[in-house]
Amino acid sequence: MNNTELRTAVLEALAEAVPGIELDDLVSAESFREQLDIDSVDFLNFSAALSRRLGIDIPDADTPRLASLDDTVEYLAARRLGDR
Repeated sequence: MNNTELRTAVLEALAEAVPGIELDDLVSAESFREQLDIDSVDFLNFSAALSRRLGIDIPDADTPRLASLDDTVEYLAARRLGDR
């Protein structure tokens, strides 16, 4: 899975976890929480949606690494490469 596909998966997981959020103006390097005003439950739902969508386990200790779109894609790309 390349970075473009990972970005799409992240955005789809966000939309699944937090219905009704507006992703059109998302700045990829800025924090999801600040831009989207999501709470901790929404963030856990996002992490779970990513896990389901990509078939990988995301430990709770790693969730701070999912702070922004760029951070999340970087984390997932590293995880996918490490799983090979």
